[in-house]
Amino acid sequence: MQSYGGRGAWVLRTIGMPPRRSRWTWIADVLLAAVLAVGTVSADLGRSAYDDRPRPPRVTTSAPASTSAPASAAPSRPVPPREQDSTPAQESDRKLPPAKPWELALAVLSAAPLALRRRYPLAAFWAVLAATWLFHLGEITADAAVFAFASALIAAYSAAMYSTYRVAALVSLALGGGAFTALSLLPEIDRGLIPLLVLLPVALAANLVHAWQQRGRAQQEATRLAVERERSRIARELHDVVTHNVSMMTIQAGAARKTLDASPDQAREALQAVEAGGRAALAELRHVMGLLTMASDGLDPATTADLAPQPGLSQLTELIKGVRGTGVPVELSVTGTPAPLPAGVDLAAYRVVQEALTNAVKYAAGAKVSVSVEHAPGELRVAVEDTGGQRRTRVGGSGRGLIGLRERLALYGGTLSAGSRPHGGFAVLAIIPLEVE
Repeated sequence: MQSYGGRGAWVLRTIGMPPRRSRWTWIADVLLAAVLAVGTVSADLGRSAYDDRPRPPRVTTSAPASTSAPASAAPSRPVPPREQDSTPAQESDRKLPPAKPWELALAVLSAAPLALRRRYPLAAFWAVLAATWLFHLGEITADAAVFAFASALIAAYSAAMYSTYRVAALVSLALGGGAFTALSLLPEIDRGLIPLLVLLPVALAANLVHAWQQRGRAQQEATRLAVERERSRIARELHDVVTHNVSMMTIQAGAARKTLDASPDQAREALQAVEAGGRAALAELRHVMGLLTMASDGLDPATTADLAPQPGLSQLTELIKGVRGTGVPVELSVTGTPAPLPAGVDLAAYRVVQEALTNAVKYAAGAKVSVSVEHAPGELRVAVEDTGGQRRTRVGGSGRGLIGLRERLALYGGTLSAGSRPHGGFAVLAIIPLEVE
């Protein structure tokens, strides 16, 4: 995107793709182009009428009879009636030659591009201008010239209104206006049409300003939606980080409290696991906060200290090790040939395992958990299953974690299924499609 300084420079900036056209706008543009094309052709076919261009005034060649004429004056030659009226009749009744096929084709082309005036505004403008110029190379009626001028005016309005390249649109309008004047393409307008032709550009300009304001509001709405999506994404990140690590820390702290007197060594190990979980949580929180405080030149230096990279499937061993430290047996199996994954896909797969293990620890005490990662051709499959435990009820659970996972996977075309197993326990399965090179 180009950058310009100064107030009002947004008028010159290149904007994004034009809004998607509806069926009704297509129909309206096609009807407009058809009406103007038919009007231009009909006006050009009306060459059987008298040519309405100005003619020299009639000149009477015979002198009026006078009884007081001087005798020395030469007698005037009598003019035959046929010779007397031939010249004025030819001047007033002269007709244009019949319209040729190429002229009628240009009459159609001077309006037909308006059917694409919203999708390709600059191309339609120059196509209308070129066809109008070629159309004027022939002998056309004044009415046909007015129709062609109306088509060019609408094409110019569309270029200013709908073009995503504002600099090119302004340059095109300036060049097109100059060419229209230099080539004498302006029609001879009847006095009765002058008020209409004065009000029409004013109305088009007012509509243009209104449309630009609407487009600005639409961009603001799109920005607001983007901010809301980013907030939702960060909320999911915070949920995943805080829920898992705090759950592990709570369980480890409880185990340390129970074994502190009877087995100090085991309590010490539990406290070390709490410390490790807290450090991991702080590292991931710093990463999320770094995204929130990102400046134009990168991350905030205050949040990049000890900043760990975003986790992925390569960190599953450490994740499962921390869960095993809480007393939950977890098995990991990886099949297929691992391939480099996009950062977003890698993080999403990691979050699936993290959320499923967190739920197993919270809601299925005493259960055995199995984690499987399958690198299949064209897709990545991640499954987490548990055998069920003493408490497999989601008391106080909001289900927000699984909802967030579904939304995260949907960004990459993936799916998430979760539910109870037929023989007890709970299963989570995520399938993420991958591009095969």
